[in-house]
Amino acid sequence: MSRLTSNLYLTCLIAVLAGCQPNSVSVHVNHARINDPLGKKIIFLAGADSHLPGAHEHKAGLELLSSALRQRQPTFETINIYGGWPTDETVFDGADAIVMYCDGGESHLISNHLGTFNRLLTEGTGVVALHYCVEVPKDSPSSKSMLNAIGGYFETWWSVNPHWMADYTDLPDHPITRQVQPFGLLDEWYFNMRFLDGGITPILQAIAPASTMERRNGPHSGNDATRRSVAKGVPQVTAWAYERPAGGRGFGYTGGHFHANWENVNARELVLNAIEWVAVTP
Repeated sequence: MSRLTSNLYLTCLIAVLAGCQPNSVSVHVNHARINDPLGKKIIFLAGADSHLPGAHEHKAGLELLSSALRQRQPTFETINIYGGWPTDETVFDGADAIVMYCDGGESHLISNHLGTFNRLLTEGTGVVALHYCVEVPKDSPSSKSMLNAIGGYFETWWSVNPHWMADYTDLPDHPITRQVQPFGLLDEWYFNMRFLDGGITPILQAIAPASTMERRNGPHSGNDATRRSVAKGVPQVTAWAYERPAGGRGFGYTGGHFHANWENVNARELVLNAIEWVAVTP
């Protein structure tokens, strides 16, 4: 092997090994453009991207939402955390709300940090959970925390995750739906969440078509109870607001699989309204 070939081989090997390293966590602070003691501190917590481009783009999605929020609310400070849970947890100090966009299930970001997460809930910090982030392991400490945070979660063998065109023809009168018009959108809309009794306000509901039940029963694909509900034409809740009895607010939004869907003005404005809503202590 010539020296040139050897050097090229070494360079390629280093590049490959570097690409195999886990993504590091980065923190980006965006100070408020207008200082105001009543301004809010919003944490945007993004897990690593996990799909091909165009889906589960957690970093890009939260960059878009945080930028849009700062345009709407110049007194808000936003802190964008990319790639996972931050090592220095003091970044959460004084946070009015956390917006989480990450993979769920066994790898959910909160699972190894429940002490801090539960403390924030006790302090009344608002929580917005987007898409896969609403799923945590069934009957686990994480599921108890998520129920406390947003009032519901995706429970395997009960909830389902089909891709379907949801037609939201009737929106409730709620601050989260302010200036949002009825809309339709193709997404991976989860439904049949496991909800707490009380405190839940459905924000988005649509009748799921029979095609959502074409897959066999499975941990994410279907079960007899959900099939009966769909067959009866029961409207399915895909986004909801929650007021915690002890103080604090939560919002679950099951869409957000496709990055391009943030271009839908009604879906985007609805989530921005929700961030503002959970940031206000009732």
